[in-house]
Amino acid sequence: MMNLYRQVCMESSKLITQRYSTSFSMGIRVFDKRFRDPIYAIYGFVRFADEIVDTFHDYPKAKLLTRFWEDTYRAIEEGISLNPVLQSFQEVVNTYGIERELIDAFLKSMEMDLHEDTHNQASYEEYIYGSAEVVGLMCLRVFCEGNKEQFDELKASACSLGAAFQKVNFLRDLKSDFDDRGRVYFPGVDFTNFTTEDKIMIEADIRKDFDHAYEGIVRLPKGARFGVYLAYVYYLNLLQKIKASPADRVAEQRIRVNDGRKMVLLFSSALRNSLNML
Repeated sequence: MMNLYRQVCMESSKLITQRYSTSFSMGIRVFDKRFRDPIYAIYGFVRFADEIVDTFHDYPKAKLLTRFWEDTYRAIEEGISLNPVLQSFQEVVNTYGIERELIDAFLKSMEMDLHEDTHNQASYEEYIYGSAEVVGLMCLRVFCEGNKEQFDELKASACSLGAAFQKVNFLRDLKSDFDDRGRVYFPGVDFTNFTTEDKIMIEADIRKDFDHAYEGIVRLPKGARFGVYLAYVYYLNLLQKIKASPADRVAEQRIRVNDGRKMVLLFSSALRNSLNML
């Protein structure tokens, strides 16, 4: 019956991913089967931690995050949890040797959201590393399946991809982050006076991250490459749509890639993959 419990917990992480992110769900769906559940488990963990600091406005966020942090390590150390998300996550951590440093960096960034509404360059880089780059590294641990040399070769590109995704999210959610949470992540940017120059500078920085990330994507293990490439294509398309929008629109409206366009990108990416053109 333990296998049934583990299966139900993993299905919970899968459901969380599907409900919160169509882009990542579609990417995970084309992974080799052995990679799907571990990536669902990682996404479920980071999504719920993010929910604590982003949406639990009527509850003691700091206390809940501390409890989540403590429960995470208790689950990892004991190899079991009654929290389905932590049960699935601890299995992945213990199976693939995900380092405590990565988990701590991630949770520390979540903690920063409780206290910091604006960032200087140093705190911005720390936040990007903890909230996004380490998630890429957790996934890379899964994809490399214990191959340390391969992990070390792809580590920098995985960080760049995580950073690119997060920075695109910041641009897309500029208004809601400011209106709902009082946050502006980009250093030196005034939301009330978001200029074309600000936007161009941020987009150029993100494009560099995407270009560096692509170098690693094409060297990923075959069972992971297409799924990661697909998420890359979705987010790159979103960046291109943001670039085509004026600064005042980006500051006032959440730019999206509709589901029809995502399907077009899925089929075109699948064709490139089948022709070995990634």
